[in-house]
Order: sequence, then structure tokens, then C-alpha cells
Amino acid sequence: MSFSVQLGLLLSLATALASVLGFLYKHRGAQLAPEVDWKRPLHSTIVLFRSGWYTIGILVALGGWFFHVGALALAPITLVQSVIAGGLVFLTVLADKLFGQRVSRREWLGVALMAAGLAFLAATMEGGGDEAHSDYATGTLLLYVGVLSLAGIAAAVVAARGKGRGNRLAAGFALSAGLLWAASDTSIKALSGHLDHDGFLLTVFHPLSLVILIASLAGLLVSAKSLQLGDAVPVIAVTSAAANLTTIASGPIVFGEPMPGDPLGVAVRLLAFALVIVAAALTPPPAPVLEEDEATVTERPARV
Repeated sequence: MSFSVQLGLLLSLATALASVLGFLYKHRGAQLAPEVDWKRPLHSTIVLFRSGWYTIGILVALGGWFFHVGALALAPITLVQSVIAGGLVFLTVLADKLFGQRVSRREWLGVALMAAGLAFLAATMEGGGDEAHSDYATGTLLLYVGVLSLAGIAAAVVAARGKGRGNRLAAGFALSAGLLWAASDTSIKALSGHLDHDGFLLTVFHPLSLVILIASLAGLLVSAKSLQLGDAVPVIAVTSAAANLTTIASGPIVFGEPMPGDPLGVAVRLLAFALVIVAAALTPPPAPVLEEDEATVTERPARV
């Protein structure tokens, strides 16, 4: 594995940590802000930023976004997103240590599954970790990003027609945000391949930059709605799982990242991806507080 790819994976880990921490802060801020009004998206965005907690979350997440851009420019997108998916276990740890929630044995089992998945992944590289793999066919990229964007919009429309609050309704918006951000991340990966021959200025004004901007901002507003309607951990888990699964799939589909040539190698790599994604998606929220434990919990205030 080349040094640049190793550096990209290190940035991926930093991305995962910043993303989860930013999500938790944004959830706290979104819960305190007026609900997002789809008829007034700009106004709703401004109101959200009036919440100090939400603004802190955005700043932390923005730092993670820069780490993510660097990671995508240096390493294959499947490896970057696999590390970020594995980093979802930070969610329960941070929720426990910083936000006063407990972590069950099942969460720690998720950590073991993540470690196993990443170990299998490293064992099936077969040269895939020697370069960034940023080449793509324009038609394939447009089709893939277009499908993700339309699916994200459809999920938001269906969720918007629902009534009430709760994790089930929030999951629809969380799914939408994850798909929109996957469209943005796939476009970022494609755009990173233009830096070497187009230069920074031409890359910034590339049409893909507009796609990235629109998908990112739309995902941000939809995500805020999901955080207002549901609990932090399940909403964040759905968003992350949707974004990581579809972005990982773009590696072999859009960017031609190599798969092992023998059937056993293919099976092991697919198992590795499955372990990482399933462990991330199924990481449950902290255990509910029982009545007899309420006194104990109230003695343990959040430290943020």
C-alpha cells in the first residue's frame, strides 16, 4: 500500500470522528431550533444557524469534510468509505463519554465486527491500494449520481408526506440525506482526478463543483429535519449507512476499482464490506433508561 493511500486512510479516520461528533452537536442544536419549513429553505437554514450547538456541529463537520476531500483525493473511494463506515462506532463511544448515554455489549460487538471487516478488506487489496483510482466514464458517473440524487429526493418527498414525529419518519429524511451526500461524495472523488491536469482554479469551476454544492446543501437541510424528528443515534446510523453503502458501491461501478480475480478473494472482500456496513448500520442506540436506573442516570450529567 502506497504512502499516499495510507495518508488518505488516516484522513478517513479523522473524517469519521469529526462527522460523528458534528452530528451529535447538530442534533442537539436542531432539537432546539424551529422545525424546518420546506417552503422557506433559506430562512430555515438561517434559523438553524442561530443555535450555537448547531453552528458548532457544522464547524466540526466542515473540518471533517476537508479531511474527507483529502482522503478521496489520495485513496480509493471504497477504502475511504469503509474506514468511515467503521468509524461509526465512535457514535456510541462519544454518546457515552460526552453525552451521558450508556453503551451496551452489543455496541462493543459492533466494534469487533468493524475490526474483522477492515482486516479482511486489507487482506484482499491485490494492488487496489497502490493508487487513488479517480478515472471514470462520464456517462456512468452522471447516471450513478443522477440515480442517487433522484432516490434521495424521492425519499424526502415520501417522508414529507408523513405525519407526526418519531424515528420511523425521521429515518426517511435520514435516508434521503445519506443518498444526497453519497451523490456529492462520488462527485468529489471524480473531481479530485482533475486536479493534476486542470489545476485548482479550473477544477473549482468544473460543472461537478455545482453538483457537489447543491447535493451537499440539500442533504444538510434534509439531515437537519431528520435530527429534529428522531433520536440522534438511530438517525445518524441510517444516514451514515445509506451514504457509505452507496458510495462504496461507486468504487467498482464508477471508478473501476479492482476486485480480486479468484472467486474466494471476491467472496472474502464482499464479506469484508458486508461486515463493515452491517455492523455500522445495526449499531443500536444506547440502552433505554429503566425506571429503577433513573436516579443513577440523573447523577451522571452530560459533560458537553
